[in-house]
Amino acid sequence: MTTTSKQGNLIILLGPTGVGKTELSLKIAEKLGSPILSCDSRQLYKNLTIGTAAPSREQLQQITHYFVGTLELTDYYSASMYEEEALHLLASLLKRHTNILMTGGSMMYIDAVCKGIDELPTIDEQLRKDLLDLYNEKGLGPIREQLKLLDPEFYNLVDLKNHKRVIHALEVCLMTGKPYSSLRTNTKKERPFHIIKIGLKREREELYERINRRVEQMMRDGLLEEARKVYPYKELNSLNTVGYKELFNYLDGIWELEFAVEKIKQNTRIYSRKQMTWFKKDEEIHWFHPGREEEIMNYLHKTLA
Repeated sequence: MTTTSKQGNLIILLGPTGVGKTELSLKIAEKLGSPILSCDSRQLYKNLTIGTAAPSREQLQQITHYFVGTLELTDYYSASMYEEEALHLLASLLKRHTNILMTGGSMMYIDAVCKGIDELPTIDEQLRKDLLDLYNEKGLGPIREQLKLLDPEFYNLVDLKNHKRVIHALEVCLMTGKPYSSLRTNTKKERPFHIIKIGLKREREELYERINRRVEQMMRDGLLEEARKVYPYKELNSLNTVGYKELFNYLDGIWELEFAVEKIKQNTRIYSRKQMTWFKKDEEIHWFHPGREEEIMNYLHKTLA
């Protein structure tokens, strides 16, 4: 049996939203002489610059970025598509660079590149129709309850307002008789490069304060105007995300603006907890406070030597 030697390193800088990945990623990329691959499932889309905290024009000029602002809002995209495209790009980049930096907080996208997407069963058309009929007749409540019963782990991680993800997870549970979460983590595909994961974390109070301040800054930077521009597309999956959903409720006249902004802060904090719950299960991640730049650089120097 022959084994293929691994060439090159993929360094992944990950962590919850608002922790401080962007600034540090630029410094690391500069030291490594590496481009940056974004693994943020919303920064992929055009016209969502403020709400997704996408790199600024100056930052994009400073370091070459991939997977930022490449999709139209109407484009369909998935973690499996990201896996395929990122691996193809890495094969090319690692011919010219020894080290490549990837950064972001989209848990499934990171896992797709590191472990691969598990091949899930084809869903029976009748089952799909039955669940859609149930959703259209009684809403998402009964489907959520079934998912909670059959796969509490995924229930605690999924965006419970995202009906497509909730329904799909339940479809898989009912088709296989197994929790959707167990099928997503069973097999790990081998990659032809070394993977080094650096996680950034802060104390909860510190992170929450940063999130609150960042939301306020986004509003000053024009998040409401950005949401207003994409409002005609509000039903698209690309806009089923924190920051826009809440402002759409304001634009619909359901919420006052001040309340909508507070809900953005609250929902962003909730999402950051889900991210950390997911990341904490990964024993390959080496954790640092973002302020420990020298410590992080020393760790990289030793690991990459």
